[in-house]
Amino acid sequence: MAASSAVALSLALFTPSARADPLFARDGAFASDTVVELARDLARKPYAAPKAPLPEVLARADYDAYRDIRSNPAATLWLRDRTQFRAQVMSRGFLFVDVVEVALVADGVAHHLPYTPDQFTTGQVMKDPLPKEDIGFSGFRVLSPINQQALFDEVTVFQGASYFRAVAAKECYGLSARGLAYKTGEPEGEEFPAFRAFWIEEPSRGSRLLRVRALLDSPSVSGAYSFSIHPGSVTTMEVEGVLFPRTTLTKVGLAPMTSMYLFSPNGRREADDYRPEVHDSDGLLIFNGHNEHLWRPLSNPKQLEVSGFLDSNPRGFGLLQRNRNPADYQDFEAQYERRPSLWAEPTGEWGDGAIVLTEIPSDAEIHDNVVAFWRPKEPIPAGKEYRLSYRLTWGDVPKSPQTQARVVGTRRGRADVKAPTPIRRFIVDYAFPQPLSRLPLKSPTANVSSSAGRIADVVVSDNPLTGGPRLSFAFDPKDAKSAELRAELSFADERTAETWVYRWTPP
Repeated sequence: MAASSAVALSLALFTPSARADPLFARDGAFASDTVVELARDLARKPYAAPKAPLPEVLARADYDAYRDIRSNPAATLWLRDRTQFRAQVMSRGFLFVDVVEVALVADGVAHHLPYTPDQFTTGQVMKDPLPKEDIGFSGFRVLSPINQQALFDEVTVFQGASYFRAVAAKECYGLSARGLAYKTGEPEGEEFPAFRAFWIEEPSRGSRLLRVRALLDSPSVSGAYSFSIHPGSVTTMEVEGVLFPRTTLTKVGLAPMTSMYLFSPNGRREADDYRPEVHDSDGLLIFNGHNEHLWRPLSNPKQLEVSGFLDSNPRGFGLLQRNRNPADYQDFEAQYERRPSLWAEPTGEWGDGAIVLTEIPSDAEIHDNVVAFWRPKEPIPAGKEYRLSYRLTWGDVPKSPQTQARVVGTRRGRADVKAPTPIRRFIVDYAFPQPLSRLPLKSPTANVSSSAGRIADVVVSDNPLTGGPRLSFAFDPKDAKSAELRAELSFADERTAETWVYRWTPP
């Protein structure tokens, strides 16, 4: 079936009683710069919030009622086509109030996809009938055979502000990415740019590529994004964006990612829980422009913590879930060991700036309380065009060099109960990607430093559980209110190790 015929069939199957006139995702010719021109034009005008009130039946829907609104399998896009992709639109309701427009693109022509209640089914919880008028959508999901050739599994979803998330084979959803972050963790409050419309290009038969374009808008900036999605054993997204600031962007976050960290052996502050660990990600990894590999364990602090890692042309950064042992989580429903890591790599030079990590206090695993992104050194001026490009990879990534020891565990606790100040004991465990039997087993030397307080009792030994070294040291904070810790291992052969960095604050 030709692409244009498949789109026409999808549109003809479900026709609303009253079709809305879309603001952005209209019928008509579509080219690679269509969304860029829409964003440029939008930025010349004062910001206008979406004006599509949520019908009462959806406005009063709670979490359980909203979950009971499911995609109608018969309304799945490309269901009858021999493509490697299928897609399903998602209803508005509950937290997803704002309207999102969707268009399908085939043969250089965009076709607005209207909402109809027949695109969804409801069960025993959502008993009220769904609206009949065209109210738009809250987002969409994409399915593809990543685990079994004949089984279409959900691989990515775009829903809520500029949030989206994805999985690779044998994984389940965890952390999210965003199109743009602005004023994250700032006292005046965060601004959440939102995707207002999507254009989904009809995939060709047999292709493993799906291209999605999106229009972003907020009071401070509009933008156009292109996502080239490749699902599989790892799922990659080639991201290209063009920003058109209405105001000078001084606190912007590029390639942002958001995750959840509640507790682990690195800290169980007031955690009354049977599970040893609860988190979607356990650390921030940075490959900086100076060829350093930095590992920063995540924490759940008592107060907001913001860390900046100055850099020039970073090679990559990401929030990783390294612990893949289900016994360390003891949660057979949440399955935190199956949550993906997310790695961002610039596909061009980003210049000077900083990778910013924001950690927000949290008492529940339903809250994403960790944010990481790239912040350019220079503000992005109003009225100027700003382009960025990068690659996102979801899965068990990135792969470490065979001779590099990576940090696989951080533990801390009180070292001396008789001391007048709470001296802390830190344990840092390392592992190599594969056993290195051909290399000498001599333990490395360690250099541990702190911006405040005193380091003592540094010991490096072999860890029979990981096959790599274990670093142990004591830290006396003295009168410090916070301290930046750093540990480096040096080997007598070609082996190397990630640099462990840590922000200590009183427990």
